[in-house]
Amino acid sequence: MDSITDKAQQLRHKISQAEKELQDLRRQLEEIEESNSQSQDTNQQFGSTSESENTKHELPEWKWPLSEEEYSRYGRQLILPTVGIKGQLRLKSAAVLIVGAGGLGCPAAAYLAGAGVGTLGIVDGDTVEVSNLHRQIAHNTPRVGMMKVDSLVEYCRGLNPNVSYVAHREHLTPQNSEDIVSKYDLVLDCTDHPTSRYLISDICVLLQKPLVSASALRTDGQLIVLNNPPAAQGSTEGGPCYRCIFPKPPPAESVVSCGEGGILGPVVGVMGVLQALEAIKLVVAGVGKDSNSTSKDPVTPSLLLFSATSTTPFRSIRMRSRRPNCFACSSESTLTLKELRAGSLDYVQFCGVTKPVDVLKPEERVSATEYNAILTKQSDMDHLLLDVREKEHFEIASIPGAINVPFSTLQARSKNSSLAPEYIPKSLSANAPIYVICRVGNDSQLATRRLKEMGLDANGERFVGDIEGGMLAWKRHVDQTMPFT
Repeated sequence: MDSITDKAQQLRHKISQAEKELQDLRRQLEEIEESNSQSQDTNQQFGSTSESENTKHELPEWKWPLSEEEYSRYGRQLILPTVGIKGQLRLKSAAVLIVGAGGLGCPAAAYLAGAGVGTLGIVDGDTVEVSNLHRQIAHNTPRVGMMKVDSLVEYCRGLNPNVSYVAHREHLTPQNSEDIVSKYDLVLDCTDHPTSRYLISDICVLLQKPLVSASALRTDGQLIVLNNPPAAQGSTEGGPCYRCIFPKPPPAESVVSCGEGGILGPVVGVMGVLQALEAIKLVVAGVGKDSNSTSKDPVTPSLLLFSATSTTPFRSIRMRSRRPNCFACSSESTLTLKELRAGSLDYVQFCGVTKPVDVLKPEERVSATEYNAILTKQSDMDHLLLDVREKEHFEIASIPGAINVPFSTLQARSKNSSLAPEYIPKSLSANAPIYVICRVGNDSQLATRRLKEMGLDANGERFVGDIEGGMLAWKRHVDQTMPFT
């Protein structure tokens, strides 16, 4: 106990000394601050020598059109004959809109921000997902779940804080397109669906904005500059619009998404970089700024095709000028901003994508859990499971016992063929049911209908149907460990 008491007394003594030292330090600080205050008063009364000297050496007024930091930042492109100070000032005063903050929008936005575009607007209503990250390089793992627009703006602001960024946290629609697009000089279509492409092209025609459009799928991409030079509807001097090149949308069943067909990251990156390049060229040339600029000169439109697997990856196809009967940009056009705002144009219906595929009756479909019960409780039941996903999807993961018959193979087979398909095992009994599964339950319905057209349902005596919801439903309700891409 005595040792504890001694230690306690020692600690109290040290605390007392520390408090005295702290008081001394406070007193010294007060004396220094008081002395400094008196010195400042004297300088204010009689004038400070250092201030007089600073006044004599004030820097002259900055007289150059760009700031010193901007000359350093953009110096490597300023010295290019195709850019120069005039081109850089045009970039600084330009407002560019990017529709889509995904695989195309990320590299396009990065290079436009780096080049010094004055205002960069970004439109997108989606959030960042893990599946985006292999190609949408401006996003990252910590920002999964964040709005893509905000993630891309954050990335670009870190690259160049001098740019003014405008985040439009919504999808472009016929109702909001005029209000958004009218604020910009140039538009980049970085979306991935026909409905968006036709809408963006139409509003650019109505507002006379040049449009840089690109797309990418699997290992291929394409790029075209539309409505360049921009001109009023009916003018033969204007460049073609998207409807001039593609008057009709592709069949809805032929539209393949990245989720179905896949995409190689660098391919979409190449196309996005090329979009930024075309945009910079248009801005530097004076698009929307000068009636005598080169952008008003006749332009021969061309479609640039890119194939990552070809020995000659780039080739160009010359395109026709405006179609004299184009729905959007010809003199016969009835397209107006009022009609667009009113929603008279149904782009979803025009492109044939009104709703998910729904061609089978309820009795022609089974749930994932129902089919799992067949596998587990009736394991000896004679039946056939056809997986109509493409080979690459099937090889990643599949249900045990499934036979892979890609949907494209089923489509190619004649309806009237009397021969049993080679994928039907000879050992399968005539009345054994056939189940069909795909990725999310769309292709399997079409495949089921195709099998019935081929007579495999034996005039209704054999069950031929699909597994509702496809492999996605199987993962959700049966096997959560199964990879799904």
